[in-house]
Amino acid sequence: MTAAVLATELSIPMFTIRLDSLLSKFMGETASKLRLVFDAVARHRAVYLFDEFDALGADRAGNDVGEARRILNSFLVFLEEASPESLVLAATNHRAILDKALFRRFDAVLTYSLPDARQAVAVIRARLGSLAAGTSMAKLGEFTNELSHAELVKAAESAAKAVLMRAETHVDRDDLIAALTARRTASLG
Repeated sequence: MTAAVLATELSIPMFTIRLDSLLSKFMGETASKLRLVFDAVARHRAVYLFDEFDALGADRAGNDVGEARRILNSFLVFLEEASPESLVLAATNHRAILDKALFRRFDAVLTYSLPDARQAVAVIRARLGSLAAGTSMAKLGEFTNELSHAELVKAAESAAKAVLMRAETHVDRDDLIAALTARRTASLG
């Protein structure tokens, strides 16, 4: 969500780099694909998001695979040479396994904590928009506890879909509770 907000505020496009299509089992191919990405970073001013970055940026010291170390080394070199006209972002839920050199290469490291009940309601209301009009969201904290911003957005979207499938115009509290409970079960189970 941070990458999307930055792209919107800067009025530039956002591209998400899918690591599943970037990583290859063939030696040298991943670094070549990375070079193509960073060539695009140099040519096209945009926000470039490497999501689930731990797949690429795991600590080299604990990695026995030589190719994985070479890929990360290539990324570090490309990042240092990246155009200042573009923003390169990396997101992970596993900060502890990232190589320490990455923290020196990025200009800023942001850490997001889980939202409290008030913030969770704000996220849900913002995502639902007019579908939330008149919906009581008091005391939803027990249902939003330990859910991330992204999980709250998914829960709100799920509740909205349920309402739209019934051809109704407003989400009710029961829709939200059902969607939040399903997200908690999926994320914690």
